[in-house]
Amino acid sequence: MKYDIVGSPLPVVICTLSAGERMITEKGSMSWMTPNMQMETAAGGIGKAFSKMFSGESMFQNIYTCIGGDGMIAFASSFPGAILPFNITPGQDLIVQKSGFLASEAGVQLSIHFQKRLGAGFFGGEGFIMQRLSGQGTAFVEVDGAVVNYTLAPGQQMVIDTGYLVAMDPSVSMDIQQVPGLKNKFFGGEGLFNTVVTGPGRIWLQTMPISNVAGSLLPFIPTR
Repeated sequence: MKYDIVGSPLPVVICTLSAGERMITEKGSMSWMTPNMQMETAAGGIGKAFSKMFSGESMFQNIYTCIGGDGMIAFASSFPGAILPFNITPGQDLIVQKSGFLASEAGVQLSIHFQKRLGAGFFGGEGFIMQRLSGQGTAFVEVDGAVVNYTLAPGQQMVIDTGYLVAMDPSVSMDIQQVPGLKNKFFGGEGLFNTVVTGPGRIWLQTMPISNVAGSLLPFIPTR
């Protein structure tokens, strides 16, 4: 599989496949394709289907197989931002926010990833469950706005506002901390909790979470 990521600020990844190669997506993100791309919708087994439902993702995957020769398929982002390619290999998994996965080669497996600390799950902004990408192949992750990445040393921490964390290495741990002071909590506009990630490992942050944009637009939406 070869790919090219083009377009700004609404990017699309255009994938060129050889006969027999397959791509998967969960969000119906296919934008255009050649006629020899054959689509099949599958749940991937009852256990996987219910784990996807529990994580807030669709129970089903769309699998696109290239038939009879070279083919092309494109997956577009749903919000202004970026598309990041990740090379997933055995022992080199990736943890992503539930809405971050766009598409991947069929050798990449998606599963749920539980945060070890309940507090991080209920108050950390990305929910108790994130997605884990494992296996072998290239995966594409959708980012809202621009992307900024850091590599944290062992024990090094970063405090992140809700919604800005898009992906991290499995070696990075996530917890929450309260915003100090009552006035800060209720009048600071930053909410009650922040997410705290601790290294070692890499983290990827997005600069314009769609949830923040929706909150900014809400006062301007007519109620009648």
